[in-house]
Amino acid sequence: MKSYIEKNNDSYTEGQPLDLQKKKPSHDETNKMEKVKILMVDDRRENLLALEAVLNSPDYHLISANSGEEALRYVLHHDFAVILLDVQMPGLNGFETAKLIKKRKKYTHIPIIFITAINQAKEHVLRGYSVGAVDYIVKPFLPETLRLKVREFVKIYQENENAKLESERRRKEELKEVNAKLSLTNRDLRKNKELARVVGETLLDTIITFDCDGFILSVNPAVKEMFGYSMDELIGEHISSLLINNNQLAVDRLTDLPSKVAVECMAKGKYDHYFPVDIQIGSTSIENEKIFVCSIRDITERKKIEHERKNQYELLEKLVEERTQTLQLTNEKLVAEMKEKEKIAADLQLSQELFYKIFESSPCLLTIQKLENGEYIDVNASWLNNTLYSYEDVKNKAFPILHYVSKFDTGIEHNLTDISIHNEKIQYETKDKEIRDGLLSTEIIDVRGEKCILSVITDLTERVRLEHEIQRLDRLNLIGEMAAGIAHEIRNPMTTVRGFLELSKSSPEHLSKQYIDLMLGELKRANSIISEFLNLARNKMTHKVQQQLNTIVTTIFPLIQAEAVLSNKSVILELGECPEIEVDEKEITQVILNLSLNGLEAMESGGKLTIKTYSENGMTMLEIRDEGSGIDAKILEKVGTPFFTTKEEGTGLGLAICYSVAERHKAVIDLETSEEGTTFFIRFNEDISTR
Repeated sequence: MKSYIEKNNDSYTEGQPLDLQKKKPSHDETNKMEKVKILMVDDRRENLLALEAVLNSPDYHLISANSGEEALRYVLHHDFAVILLDVQMPGLNGFETAKLIKKRKKYTHIPIIFITAINQAKEHVLRGYSVGAVDYIVKPFLPETLRLKVREFVKIYQENENAKLESERRRKEELKEVNAKLSLTNRDLRKNKELARVVGETLLDTIITFDCDGFILSVNPAVKEMFGYSMDELIGEHISSLLINNNQLAVDRLTDLPSKVAVECMAKGKYDHYFPVDIQIGSTSIENEKIFVCSIRDITERKKIEHERKNQYELLEKLVEERTQTLQLTNEKLVAEMKEKEKIAADLQLSQELFYKIFESSPCLLTIQKLENGEYIDVNASWLNNTLYSYEDVKNKAFPILHYVSKFDTGIEHNLTDISIHNEKIQYETKDKEIRDGLLSTEIIDVRGEKCILSVITDLTERVRLEHEIQRLDRLNLIGEMAAGIAHEIRNPMTTVRGFLELSKSSPEHLSKQYIDLMLGELKRANSIISEFLNLARNKMTHKVQQQLNTIVTTIFPLIQAEAVLSNKSVILELGECPEIEVDEKEITQVILNLSLNGLEAMESGGKLTIKTYSENGMTMLEIRDEGSGIDAKILEKVGTPFFTTKEEGTGLGLAICYSVAERHKAVIDLETSEEGTTFFIRFNEDISTR
């Protein structure tokens, strides 16, 4: 039987016999109507035609083979629900063919029905069953009997296929759920690890981990400032090299201290300097090994404050005692006033301590400057760490030291002493000339009766860097998607041309004018796809002239109307007065034509397409409205993406070209969609229309 190519096919599958090449279905078509394949094998053409007449059905894809060899080739490339096999054939007979098919485990499930008009003997029937046949039919046979048998085998095949699909679907859903949970777990682990790192680096307290024997496992960077040791110097050392035994603490009993309880003791620095500290011990188990965490806080300043407070209190007590002795018990009012002052002093001291703790521990960059001359009164540790200035560089120095750099000439440096700023985006220059990003806020405050300015900078350098990296990755992802789209669209026509050239290579007489015209058409299609893609180029040369949009619409209207008449639809023009705009007539014509044809295709017979122009807020407006079923919300965000289309033969470049043309004309395309239809709005900017 000569190979053939089914009519009405636009593209074919490479690597299959030509009479089985079919148009590649889309994903949706494959799910909706997958025909069941049935293989009929007979060396006589009339017998194949008879079987085809008996089994003809829109649900079946009947495939004919003239010999056992040809049947084996088909089995290699297709999955059949049932095989109807003639026994007597030249070359490989039916028994030999069935034996070869059943020899491979992959094809043992395919039911084989032997059909013969000669060998009815019992030994032949038994031989047929022995090589894997499920039935043995002798001609002449009843057509209805054959149809019923084939229908039952097809039903079994379809049930098996549905079971496979359902099993695969459940497996994919389970895998997707597992991957989602794994992704969340990994994200939480990365987040916790990063938070732990940031906390360890930004804490002013020294954090030490050690084992049950007291040997140090890790320390944070604060140990350098507090003790003078580098982090590497302390790894493996005993914790007793940092803490001193005293009445309140036995270093060799650190692991017995209760958690969440701070203990005061003395610490020893690298250069034999001693200072008071508060320590707090916690513990955890990692892989059955107990690990202890020790937090050490330098309380030298606190001790000084407490000592000064004690001296002040003793002084006040002495003063009260002297006054009491002088005035005796008659001056109760004065005593009450002194107690009130004492309370105020204590409250003031508490407020100052709270403010100092907040000021020093804040991750934001904080400064206090005199409003009169900009002199720095104080800066916090975050400011010093981020700007790389030392405290001596800043203390009592006049404004400005930190230079603000802005992409926009906002004059921030000049206005710091005049106004309060709230979350102003700025860039500032560090001591080593590094430019960092941040948000600046300022507030006027009163410090001991003097007007001062409190500046707060939230550092955004890392976040800005990550945003730029994400934008770069998004652009790379878009390039990859567009490259895949181009390859997919060009490969289809190239496959057709290659198929015909392979055909002509083996049989030159088959290369008829019809096939040559088909190949030329496919090459023209590929060239058209490339041309449409080039229309997306942002740097494409345009030839803009000042003209009326209504003139362009009127010129293209007959072509749109003719297209509408062919499908029993109508087009209505509503042209209003609007200012002239500077545009490229060819490109705007293409946009109007693309949107209009899309609207016509979206409507049923009798639908109405409306093209409207008008002026709004000094801008020229173009509106194209159809009466279709609207755009599905699930794909709305993909509208205008190159190579995305819902049409069977579309390239997915039409709307993408419209958006590209609009961008070159500094125009904006918006759309509104519902079940009653879709409307596209094109707004030409005011600065173009008023030139």
